Amino acid sequence: MLSIDPNTLDVLAIAGPAVGAAGLLAAAVVALRLRRLRRDFVVLESPDGGRDTVVAAVQRQVDEVGRLRRDVAGARTDLDAARAELTDAIRHVAVVRYDAFQDMGGRMSFSAALLDDAGDGLVLTAINGRTETRAYAKGIKAGRSEQSLSPEEEQVIAFAIRGDAASAPRRTSHRRDAPART
Repeated sequence: MLSIDPNTLDVLAIAGPAVGAAGLLAAAVVALRLRRLRRDFVVLESPDGGRDTVVAAVQRQVDEVGRLRRDVAGARTDLDAARAELTDAIRHVAVVRYDAFQDMGGRMSFSAALLDDAGDGLVLTAINGRTETRAYAKGIKAGRSEQSLSPEEEQVIAFAIRGDAASAPRRTSHRRDAPART
């Protein structure tokens, strides 16, 4: 048979229960941690034992953020399209009122510029006399016209392009040849 030294047997007899006690202590610690984990996990579980409520809430938020991002991207596309269309819209408007003749008062004649962002549009001019009123419309391309423009028409175009029609001075010029200009 195998002979074992009595001192080795004494050491094994003492070490065995110590290792066993350490194992039991480790098992108790692991059991305690597992118990805490289960208790914490119960908070995450839904009452019906289905999907985790916190995880489901986070997933709903992720889905909602994804929807919002798609909506923002769509809104940006719509905004870009609206901006592109707006450049062709009549947005620059100015009016200059004046007396076209010396014997007429009240600044009943006027020139109005209606332009888009590129300076394209038209100028409407109404020359008011004692017995008649003449109206003219002139096409404008890039702030210029193929027809000759009166000083008031040039002025109203400049005001509309600069965007300061509200600060346009009140003109009281007396033009003798106004009806002849077209």
